[in-house]
Amino acid sequence: MPQPVHVDVLIVGAGISGIGGACHLSEQCPTKSFMILESQESFGGTWRTHRYPGIRSDSDLYTFGYRFKPWVGAPIASAEEILKYMGEVIEENKLDRFIRYGHRVIDATWSTSDRQWTLVVGTPDSDEPTVYTCGFLWMCQGYYRHSEGYTPEWPGMDQYEGRVVHPQRWPDDLDYKEKKVVVIGSGATAATLIPAMADDCEHVTMLQRSPTYFFSGRNQDELADLLRDLEIPDEWIHEIVRRKILKEQQEVTRLSFEQPEAVKEMLFDGIREHLGEDYELAPHFTPSYRPWRQRLAKVPDGDLFKAIAAGKASVATDEIETFTENGIALASGEHLEADIIITATGFNLNVLGDINFVIDDQPLDFSKTVSYRGAMFTGIPNMMWVFGYFRASWTLRADLLGDFLCRLLNHMDDQGADVVVPALRSEDEDMKLHPWVQAEDFNPGYLMRSIHLLPQQGEHHPWVHQQDYWTESKELPEADLDDGALVFTSPPTG
Repeated sequence: MPQPVHVDVLIVGAGISGIGGACHLSEQCPTKSFMILESQESFGGTWRTHRYPGIRSDSDLYTFGYRFKPWVGAPIASAEEILKYMGEVIEENKLDRFIRYGHRVIDATWSTSDRQWTLVVGTPDSDEPTVYTCGFLWMCQGYYRHSEGYTPEWPGMDQYEGRVVHPQRWPDDLDYKEKKVVVIGSGATAATLIPAMADDCEHVTMLQRSPTYFFSGRNQDELADLLRDLEIPDEWIHEIVRRKILKEQQEVTRLSFEQPEAVKEMLFDGIREHLGEDYELAPHFTPSYRPWRQRLAKVPDGDLFKAIAAGKASVATDEIETFTENGIALASGEHLEADIIITATGFNLNVLGDINFVIDDQPLDFSKTVSYRGAMFTGIPNMMWVFGYFRASWTLRADLLGDFLCRLLNHMDDQGADVVVPALRSEDEDMKLHPWVQAEDFNPGYLMRSIHLLPQQGEHHPWVHQQDYWTESKELPEADLDDGALVFTSPPTG
């Protein structure tokens, strides 16, 4: 086996988190060597994996974009626009030289005696794995499995004679022109696919078991447009609009807990604007849960509802009884004919990149650990996992954790420490533990299916996985690194 390649910090994943993390390291820890390992053939993560028609963000790019890179387009952006933006970040920060594509991490082993991680990595140009070592491991691989999406097993699937496609593995040769299409699902993916396909299909039906809350609005920001007309610098516009949007999102989130009925009516008004006051919203657009218990699906410019109003698309809310030779039989007795069935039914959670982790010869059971600020974990030395927000843009937390990790690395240098591991203090030993996310707070299917695989959280700081940008944006920069929850050790001397 060849000599290992060693760096101070190894980043796993060249998506939004990994590219942003590299920028933070370059700026805030300029003496640290680092490298990014990416299993795909290029950067982008989610935005490279998903190639279905109309693929776009469901967060605005003023907050989903990096705080250090102004966004100058429409708030909701296509995958192509996001990849272009990320490519500019890589070029402007000269990150290409640090990225290794086609590098899939197989094993990650921590050795306390060696005081480092050793990673066994598969590469496309060799049958022999490559070995990398690092002082700190920064997991930026996201939280779902890129290789396959989640498709339930329904009765009769084997007798269906048409084509079944999951959006995550969209085939290049799929011809849906003048075809009858059923899209199973009701979230952001379904809301994106249907208007993108509707004009070409004979008809598209969104088949959902339960409704989703949709937020319909113009894909435009009037304040940003005004500031551009005034020739305000892009950096200023980005920051001003970013703060404005965050303030608005904070208010909607607060109201969803305190005045959920008012938020419902606001969301329903956005639908009625396109479908008319007489359109019966129940049962297709009236979820039984309060807003923000699952993620709101954005519908820019009301395109989904415009397709429904034009008769090109429709909605069915029902249970699947069975697949048939030419479609789907519903529990109500209705039958949906379909030449193509698209299962926009979510994804499979990916826990730490499906990598085989070992800590000092002991296999890691991630579910037995306790979360430190939703980023580090008891018993796991020198490792951080970026997990973004549910109710705000993923990148907001990636940026905050980038700052936090850089501060932690610099603090370790100041202390002469080379190992840090979260550990419960004496005052934490009797603390009640809860799941990574509590179902009454946020409960999408992909999370509930795999919650048993994820770490636990405590009931007081710093062991809470907070999922609140507006709180963390104040607390993380001021977090006390010497409160005893992080145990630092220095290399032996002599």
